[in-house]
Amino acid sequence: MALAELGVVVLDCPDPRALAEFYAEVLGGTVEPDGGDGGDTDWVDLKVPGGRSLAFQAAPGHVPPRWPAPEGSQQFHLDLTVDDLDAAEKGVLALGARPLDTEDRSRGWRVYADPAGHPFCLCAC
Repeated sequence: MALAELGVVVLDCPDPRALAEFYAEVLGGTVEPDGGDGGDTDWVDLKVPGGRSLAFQAAPGHVPPRWPAPEGSQQFHLDLTVDDLDAAEKGVLALGARPLDTEDRSRGWRVYADPAGHPFCLCAC
């Protein structure tokens, strides 16, 4: 029997609205400030298709993880499933993502950093 249920994954970042809008373009969905009143800049929710949510929380001292960095943890990363790696790559780069590990084109995945520096993978797996 589970003790808890996963509510939401929260990403710390310097600008919650900007990062939520980046992921809204990548995943689809609706950007909503906490409570939906439009007044909170410290917390923004992204309601993605299928009922899931990602949340973005202001962290003024945010230091993005480094990829790869054996001496430091990346904390976590998102795996985003896509049908066409090349098309998805073109799209995320146009939105401000930065390539981290994309040279090996024979693999079914590539690693990028979002605009706040969090690593994420596009996976055609």
